[in-house]
Amino acid sequence: MKRQPHLLSNLWESYPITDQYEVQKNIPIGQYLAEMLAIGPFYYYVINVADYSLYQIHENLLSVLGMKSYPTTVKQIIDCIHPDDLEFVFEAEKATLLKMDEMGLGKGTLYRTSYCFRMKIAAGPYHLFHHQAIHISADQDGRITTALNIHTDINHITSTNNKIVLVKPVGGNEYYQINLSKDGSEEQKPEISKREMEVLHLLAKGLSSTQIADRLYISPLTVRVHRRNLLKKTKTSNSGSLIKKSIEYGLI
Repeated sequence: MKRQPHLLSNLWESYPITDQYEVQKNIPIGQYLAEMLAIGPFYYYVINVADYSLYQIHENLLSVLGMKSYPTTVKQIIDCIHPDDLEFVFEAEKATLLKMDEMGLGKGTLYRTSYCFRMKIAAGPYHLFHHQAIHISADQDGRITTALNIHTDINHITSTNNKIVLVKPVGGNEYYQINLSKDGSEEQKPEISKREMEVLHLLAKGLSSTQIADRLYISPLTVRVHRRNLLKKTKTSNSGSLIKKSIEYGLI
């Protein structure tokens, strides 16, 4: 397929991406989706970075965005973004690429990135979406070949874009938060234990303390203790604000 230029094409092409058009398309994406949490209506797709074509598109995309047929290029996705958010999307992508380049982009390390923007939904208005991307393969020279993207409608949680960009090596412990808002301040990410993280992810899925206790083989009282710790560490007062803050921190 011939490359169809879009908002980010020149930016992407200034960093290590493949120029090989034949990319393996049967990559098992389930293992990567496990790292991404959808806490609302969502869809995902994989980008062939060589020509910006899309494949392995989740069926939800049609109902969420109200499209009559599956998009075939990145440009068709970008065209659904609110015009006023396009500049931020460009700056967010630029920030992720700069950070990944600093960390070793093109040297075999794959990354997970996330930020938010508004998209036009099937019902007509624009909703805030949480965008997550994982580079899932690279060629023999370390250049990116495919990227998994998942978009989740989080308008029921918040309609305000905090303009925070997150970058994390897949499978690594490093974590970088880039604030592109006008004040430019960066908030320290709280230290969350492995068990607290498990509780947080299950809370985000809507499970009760009893259900979480059954799932983790611990007592409901222990779950409540973990929940209190999470609220304290994130300086929030209820589950809704906890989930919102956790999205900002890139914890979910």
